[in-house]
Amino acid sequence: MIENLSSFLLHWAITALALWAAGHVFNGVKFENASSLIVSALLLGFVNAIVRPLLIILTLPLTLLTLGFFLLVINALMLKLVAALVTGFKLSGFWTAFFASIFVSLLSLILEYFLAVDTVPLGLPAGGTMI
Repeated sequence: MIENLSSFLLHWAITALALWAAGHVFNGVKFENASSLIVSALLLGFVNAIVRPLLIILTLPLTLLTLGFFLLVINALMLKLVAALVTGFKLSGFWTAFFASIFVSLLSLILEYFLAVDTVPLGLPAGGTMI
């Protein structure tokens, strides 16, 4: 239980750090204060866990037709949804959300790789030992 909580908090911190970095890299991404950044990171995690899979299923034919590139649009829409729900988080437009979502995804992936968050080597069961 504590391992799950610490993993959740680490993912949350990594997402917040990636959003903070995106706010400094992209002119169209603004956070009014630290609380809006923290709430945005938390809400982005929930939106990606609940809404994003539903959208992926609903848009599966379009995703297959575009060879998966429509998933980038879904990521941008998730970021725009979070910006619409959180006061203090501003996005200037769709293209800012599009490129910022790619940036946040890649930076989160890199940080989670180097911090070894929930890494299980390929081919190994969840316990991490080979049978």
